[in-house]
Amino acid sequence: MPRKAQTESVSDLNAAPGGAAAVDRALSLLSAFQPGDEALSLAQFAERTQLYKSTVLRLLASLEHARLIRRQDDGRYALGAEIARLHGLYAASLSLDRIVLPVLRALAAATGESAAYHVRQEQGESWVRLCQFRVDSSHVVRDHVRAGDLLPNDRGAGARVLIAFGPEAGRPRGARERKLYDTVRAQGYCALVGDRTAELAGISAPVFHADGGLAAAVTLTMPAHRYDARYIEPVCAAARELSGMI
Repeated sequence: MPRKAQTESVSDLNAAPGGAAAVDRALSLLSAFQPGDEALSLAQFAERTQLYKSTVLRLLASLEHARLIRRQDDGRYALGAEIARLHGLYAASLSLDRIVLPVLRALAAATGESAAYHVRQEQGESWVRLCQFRVDSSHVVRDHVRAGDLLPNDRGAGARVLIAFGPEAGRPRGARERKLYDTVRAQGYCALVGDRTAELAGISAPVFHADGGLAAAVTLTMPAHRYDARYIEPVCAAARELSGMI
């Protein structure tokens, strides 16, 4: 009779409701790869998934047969060609507005305020903040930014997030700005009143690519008198939902 594992595996802790345990375990091997990993050894798979090496070997055999994993000459395992093929199909079918706009609409509906998706747009040696998508507040009194508008790259909650998590993150700044960006990175969002203009408030959180790089900022804007700290969590939740999908 097999010995009972003392520690639950990653797949057991994140099992799909109604799913197949064997599939969950196989997928946990693919999820074991992290940024910077070219290949993993059997021991690394076992450590990261908390599965027995014998189980890992059986699962790797199936993944290798499906070309999702390939075994290298040194005995380690790398991602296979099927991953690239599937990524190509995903990229070809990706329509960003179909992913982002439903999340922004839900955020605007939940808060009653305007929700936007801001990205960095390189411009020569500098960059500008582009409002790529926007869902307006239902209130008559609101800011009137539109999708396609260019906004300051150094003021406003969205700009602060794009700086805090962007290429400038490690560059020296004045003590006041360093403290601001350190705080934004530590808490995972930026909430400011009167930063871009005295009458406006904003809450923004970063959206990340699957590889961990910065993709965009989800930003909620409102008149300063309607600012509500309770909106911070819905903004962060929207950014988390989009992270990895972009």
